[in-house]
Amino acid sequence: MRGNGGPRRPSNIENLDPRPRLGCRRALLLQGPNGPFFARLAKDLKRGGTSVTKVNFNVADSMFYRGPDVISFRDSMDKWPERLREIMVEEQIDAVFLFGDQRPIHLAATKLARELGIAIWVFEEGYLRPDFVTCERNGVNGNSELPRDPEHYRTRAPMLPEPDPVTPVGNTFWQHTTWTILASVGKTFGWFRYPRYVHHRRTDAFYGAFCYTRGAFRKLRYRITERGVVDGVIARNDGKYFVLPLQVYCDAQLQHSDFPSMPAMIEHVVATFAAAAPADSMLVVKHHPHDMPFRDYKGLLRQLAAQHGLGDRVVYIHDTHLPTLLKHARGVVTMNSTVGPSALFHHTPVKVLGRATYDIAGMTSQKPLAEFFQDPGQVDGELFDAYTHWLKVANQVNGSFYRRVNPETASGLPPTLFDRVGETADVAEGTASAALVGFVHDRGAG
Repeated sequence: MRGNGGPRRPSNIENLDPRPRLGCRRALLLQGPNGPFFARLAKDLKRGGTSVTKVNFNVADSMFYRGPDVISFRDSMDKWPERLREIMVEEQIDAVFLFGDQRPIHLAATKLARELGIAIWVFEEGYLRPDFVTCERNGVNGNSELPRDPEHYRTRAPMLPEPDPVTPVGNTFWQHTTWTILASVGKTFGWFRYPRYVHHRRTDAFYGAFCYTRGAFRKLRYRITERGVVDGVIARNDGKYFVLPLQVYCDAQLQHSDFPSMPAMIEHVVATFAAAAPADSMLVVKHHPHDMPFRDYKGLLRQLAAQHGLGDRVVYIHDTHLPTLLKHARGVVTMNSTVGPSALFHHTPVKVLGRATYDIAGMTSQKPLAEFFQDPGQVDGELFDAYTHWLKVANQVNGSFYRRVNPETASGLPPTLFDRVGETADVAEGTASAALVGFVHDRGAG
C-alpha cells in the first residue's frame, strides 16, 4: 500500500470490479501506436456514448485517424502546453488517452491533466507477453503505481477474481512492420504538412530503408554464423552462464534507469562480471530482435572482453529460442526488460539494474550486481504467481495494438473494458490500482 495514509477508496468499494474500466464522457486521444488502433478505440468509446477529440501531430497520425473530431497541431512544441490547456477546457475533457508516457508530447499532457484533475489512461506494450497490452491509470513501467511490497501480492492476490480467459494473439510481426513502414513513409514525404513536428526518434523512410536492408543481411549472416552456438553453451555450461538481454537503443525504458545509453549498461555489466563472477561462468549477451537493423555491439563486446581478460567467456547472440536459453541460465541481468518476467516464469533468478514493476524483494534479487554474480539466490515462485495474477486482473488486457483479437469490439480489446464508457471519470477517488488495493483490503477486513 502506498504511503501518506494509503490510497483513497470509493465509498461503494464492495461493488467494485477491479478490472480496468474506461469510464469517461469526453475523451481526448493523443498519439497512439502506429496503425489504426486509436481510431478503433475511438469507435468503442463513441459506441458507449463518449464524445471523442483527437489531436494529430504529424502525417502518420492523420493517415491512421481522420474525421471531424480531429484537431491538427502544427505549432512548435513550446506552444503545445498552452494549446493543450485550451483544448481540455473548451472540450470539457475528463479523460486523456495516450500510448507511452515518456514522449515529450505526453509528458506535457500528463502534467497538465494532473493539474486539472483529468483522468489519465496510458496504453503500453504488455508487461506480460505476448497476449496482453497494458492499460494503466496515471503511468506505466517506472511511473506505474503498482505496489512494490511483496506482502501485498502474497496476501491480497488470492482474494481477486479469476482472470478472464485469454485468446492467443499470435504473431503480429508483419502487421506491426506494415504500420511502421506506412508511418515512416508518411512522415518523410508529408513533412511539409506539419513542418514544426519533431519526433522523439529518427523515423525518415530513407534511413529506415537503409537500416532494415542492413538488418535483413545481418539476420541472415547471424543465422549462419551462430548456428549451434547456444546449444554448445548449454551443453558445456548448463546452469553456469548469465544472460544479459539487451533492449532497443532508443527504448523509453532507458529513462527509468541511471544509464545514459545501452552501451553504458553493457560496459557496467561486463566490468562487474569480470571482477566478481566465478571463473567457470559465462556471460551470454542477447541482442534485441527489433534493434538488429540499427545497432550491433560485436565490436564493443570484443573490446570489453579483451580489456577485462575474459577471452571467450562473453558470447554475443542474436536469434535464438529465448525460453530454452533462460531455463538453463544461472541468472539474468536486465535493465528493465520484459525478459525479466519470462526468466522468473522459468524460476531463473533476475537482477534488475533500472526500475521495473516486477523488481520486488523475493521475486528478484535485491543484492548489488557483484554479489548477484556470486550467488543469484532463488525465485519465490508463489510470489511470482500472485504478482502475475494481480497484473492480469488490474492492468493487463488480452489483445494487441496491431491485430483485432476480440471481434466484439472495434479495437479488438475485451468488451468489459468499455462497460463504464459514458460515465463520469472518477478521478477524485484515485487510480484504478489504488481502488484495487482498497477492494481487497476491505474484503480481507470483512
